[in-house]
Amino acid sequence: MNISATDKETAVVDSPAELDAGALFVLKSRGTWFHCGYHLTTSIVGPAILTLPFALALLGWEAGVLCITLAALVTFYSYNLLSVVLEHQAELGKRQLRFRDMAEDILGPGWGKYFVGPLQFAICYGAVISCTLLGGQSLKFIYLLYNSNGKMQLYQFITVFGAATLFLAQIPSFHSLRHINFVSLILVLAYSICVTAGSIYIGNSKNAPSKNYSIRGSEENQFFGAINSISIIATTYASGIIPEIQATIAAPVKGKMFKGLCICYTVIIITYFSVAVSGYWAFGNQAFQTILSNFMADGNPLLPTWFLLTTNIFTLMQLTAITVASPTLPSSSSRQIYLQPTNELFEKWFANPKMDQFSVRNIIPRLIFRSLSVIVGTFFAAMLPFFGGIMALFGSFGCIPLDFILPMVFYNFTFKPSIRGPLFWINSLIAVVSTLLAAVGAVASVRQITLDAKTYSLFANL
Repeated sequence: MNISATDKETAVVDSPAELDAGALFVLKSRGTWFHCGYHLTTSIVGPAILTLPFALALLGWEAGVLCITLAALVTFYSYNLLSVVLEHQAELGKRQLRFRDMAEDILGPGWGKYFVGPLQFAICYGAVISCTLLGGQSLKFIYLLYNSNGKMQLYQFITVFGAATLFLAQIPSFHSLRHINFVSLILVLAYSICVTAGSIYIGNSKNAPSKNYSIRGSEENQFFGAINSISIIATTYASGIIPEIQATIAAPVKGKMFKGLCICYTVIIITYFSVAVSGYWAFGNQAFQTILSNFMADGNPLLPTWFLLTTNIFTLMQLTAITVASPTLPSSSSRQIYLQPTNELFEKWFANPKMDQFSVRNIIPRLIFRSLSVIVGTFFAAMLPFFGGIMALFGSFGCIPLDFILPMVFYNFTFKPSIRGPLFWINSLIAVVSTLLAAVGAVASVRQITLDAKTYSLFANL
């Protein structure tokens, strides 16, 4: 077989029964725990954090800060449980590289193919679409800073952003993204600092809006708003590709994922709470769905143009990284990380594992299908600029099951903790409460999509 010695070693370790092109080419197990931390940060922390002040506006100070804190604690716990289960499987000689393989092995045949696989694909590809939409909006914001009477439409900026990611989508493997994802980590810190500083500056300026922290709307709207807020917060903490990230770690894997999660959650604590608290403090219940919109008033910037430009460039660059790193589903950097699961699936279906990864036989289908994936995602982003409601629905149906429910189920099925002990009941309680939130969140999301559909048209210039 015409494959490198390192790839042969990876194939023996990770796929002893048969060669799998997706695992062999995309999920190469060569990374350190530092690289794992970069991948984790890019898969979780992105421009979606700019919606956190809006989420607090729907919940108020006490409930909002409590939800952000609880979501951090639960997801850190949840991802560690997944890691422990994966390490246990590896010690038994059954190292799992993908979420769907994990489900098949623990829950039985059909769970990966018909439940986890489709859920993960929907979430990851939804993330690609939303990142493309956000990238187009950032480009339009920059354009309007210098040409407030410009005639270009949102779909044109989305197309430009989509075209720019066609090249990055060809990056061969998850491990190849380690340097891009390190830059992504720096970028998210950079624009979070900019947003926090901008909010504090405006909040203390003579143009500061009146600070009203009451929750607006009727009781019905407050209820659905609170549910949507919880869905938003849950989605900002979601990854959906923890097994795929752990698969990039070189053996032995024990303990490395925990170190990577410590890097990731250090960044989360710095960015999430600073952006959420400063944005809500500055604008109160007037916080928009993305806090950057509050930095403009009647078309006029409340901050120096260079500052707004710098913040948007940082955001735009990180969006590009997220998309490329995507296994399959808001930031550029995020977009790339969420293309990886999709890329892995294409490699499994269309690549020949017995030939070199860079042979003509494997390069041509990789180029075709990865490009088609980006083109289709760009088209849907341009067509559905009110994608927020749809993403909330994906979050309810996908993010909550994959990140809040299944890790608890996997752990209880694998280690069978005593029903008399606290661990079993803690895991069961988290799974049950998350299931209820997913069901109610789905209803609230469908309601929001219905309202959006009445307000916006396809290819709307928002």
